[in-house]
Amino acid sequence: MAKIKHLHPLLEHPIAAAIRGATSAPLVCGLDASMSIARALGRCYPLVGRSRVRRAAENLAQAFPDMEEADRWEIAVRSYEHLFQLGVEILFAPRLITQEGFTRHLVLSRIEPVLYELLKQGPTIMVTAHCGNWELIGYAISLIGFPMHAVYRPLDLRPLNEWLYDTRARRGLTLVSKFGAVRTLPPILTRGEPVGIVADQSGGDRGLYVPFFGRLTSTYKSIGLLAMRTGARVLCGFARRMSPTESIPDGPWRQSGGGGEQFKHDLGGVPRMRYSLELVDHFGPEDWEQQPDPLYYLTARYRLAIEGMIRRAPEQYLWMHRIWRARPAHERNNKPFPKNLVEKLRALPWMTPDSLNAIVERSERDRRELAAL
Repeated sequence: MAKIKHLHPLLEHPIAAAIRGATSAPLVCGLDASMSIARALGRCYPLVGRSRVRRAAENLAQAFPDMEEADRWEIAVRSYEHLFQLGVEILFAPRLITQEGFTRHLVLSRIEPVLYELLKQGPTIMVTAHCGNWELIGYAISLIGFPMHAVYRPLDLRPLNEWLYDTRARRGLTLVSKFGAVRTLPPILTRGEPVGIVADQSGGDRGLYVPFFGRLTSTYKSIGLLAMRTGARVLCGFARRMSPTESIPDGPWRQSGGGGEQFKHDLGGVPRMRYSLELVDHFGPEDWEQQPDPLYYLTARYRLAIEGMIRRAPEQYLWMHRIWRARPAHERNNKPFPKNLVEKLRALPWMTPDSLNAIVERSERDRRELAAL
């Protein structure tokens, strides 16, 4: 939500009520109809937002340089389809993701046993991205029995923010403001309660610059510092939207009495809203403590996991973000690639000589382009 400045307190409740009234339309229409409309709006979005779709396609060109231009444009459009459908799903989530019904819409069969064990091992930070449906992860963890805390940016309209907080709390998900989270989160982790963070945003000029699709990108260092301070394990995963024809592994959804029949819709006899919760990577102190630069290793590894999420479902990522907007100091100041950064990259266990050379060459090209402006 765009920031609303100098709004009189007496206007907050009427405006919030109007917004909630407008967003209730999908709930009246029903999930099937609303999802069909949302998908159609996403397909039509390039007619009014062509510049934004073009930015998404340009980001895709950075990430997948070998992909055909037509394919990049199609994925960019599909990412807007996903975004519009996501808006509908977020409205329906409090109704559908309940203790009785969440297994109809969240497939956990491949991940639930290992996830349960990992969450019992101590402080846990769950990292995800704006890929798939990041809100459902918090719901899923809280509904399988772990009190979940999710970092978020409070809404500017206080009545809407209170409504958001209350609806999530009813499902065992506690929202934690990102303002002051550095002080708030350590005690939560120490109590053994998992914390969820959407961590793919740019970390700004002061972030750590780690590889992302072969190009340096600014990444939050606070997550790594928090993990090192508390000794937390880092779990990286996301909720991926499943296609109507995708097979469902054996698990709670298939079990008799699971309620699947009453949620059959017109797409292959499965719920219209259906996601697979997938773990991409997990690691802990035993992995980073012996590294030459633990903070850089930890940050680079969770950014690599985010890249893995996106590669699994590129059409479900919000490519319209300014992913590579912030540039490292050596590029901004037209300086050679720092030797100490080369050594940090070389020390990453998954880094190959070819990958390292490609990152350095790309950074040099970025530096020259910035100098020419």
